[in-house]
Amino acid sequence: MIQLEFPIGFILNEHFIPAHLLFEILAFWIGGAYYYKIRKQQKDIFTASQRLTLLLSAAIGALLGSRLLAAIEHYELLANDFSWILFTQSKTIVGGIIGGWIAVEIAKKILKIKKSSGDLFTFPLILGIMIGRIGCALTGVSDGTAGIASNLPWAFDQGDGIARHPTAIYEMLFLGILWIILSFLKRNYTLKNGDIFKFFMIGYSLWRLLVEFIKPVPDLLWELSAIQIACVCVLGYYGHIFTKRFYKLT
Repeated sequence: MIQLEFPIGFILNEHFIPAHLLFEILAFWIGGAYYYKIRKQQKDIFTASQRLTLLLSAAIGALLGSRLLAAIEHYELLANDFSWILFTQSKTIVGGIIGGWIAVEIAKKILKIKKSSGDLFTFPLILGIMIGRIGCALTGVSDGTAGIASNLPWAFDQGDGIARHPTAIYEMLFLGILWIILSFLKRNYTLKNGDIFKFFMIGYSLWRLLVEFIKPVPDLLWELSAIQIACVCVLGYYGHIFTKRFYKLT
């Protein structure tokens, strides 16, 4: 079994910088830089002011959504001893994605924009999540994303003396595969504007629905966690969208 000292961090000018914080910052910085790079390479269907409004909406929605879903996920902690510090520090990627998506849709309604805006965000978003998950992997069980106990050869102690599924590493591998699949679809098929983002949402929601079964998270309803229920809602929504499209084609 691999033995590492968690949480892992870095020393800068005699100050300890947690890996989670460092890679979270890098995720926003590199993901943002990649977004602006591909926006310059591709013709954006939105004006600069529209795109800025959508970006701000996505950021605010992600901030609120990530905290809200995390609070529901860990309702037992907040119910027993509510703390604004705990509430603001707890966050989940699924909540951030859904919150940002809903906020953008609201902004588009206000601006009377009917075109899809998600494709340009998709690959920078995947890249950002992958970088952020490096920090999760280096933080161990204190991050709250480690898997349940396992005797698989690649399971290892993530800070509590128990060999666990390295779920953060699993997610990085999955996102790499999803990137390849989406790139293939984009290059080889004529897709509607917004389809790449829709496929990402379906793929990532399905992944999180399944991988949460090997995480020690509390059930909220029907033996599913809050994150899993949110993923089921996303899958149901897009299933409805593509079902309607299929029947229109036939």
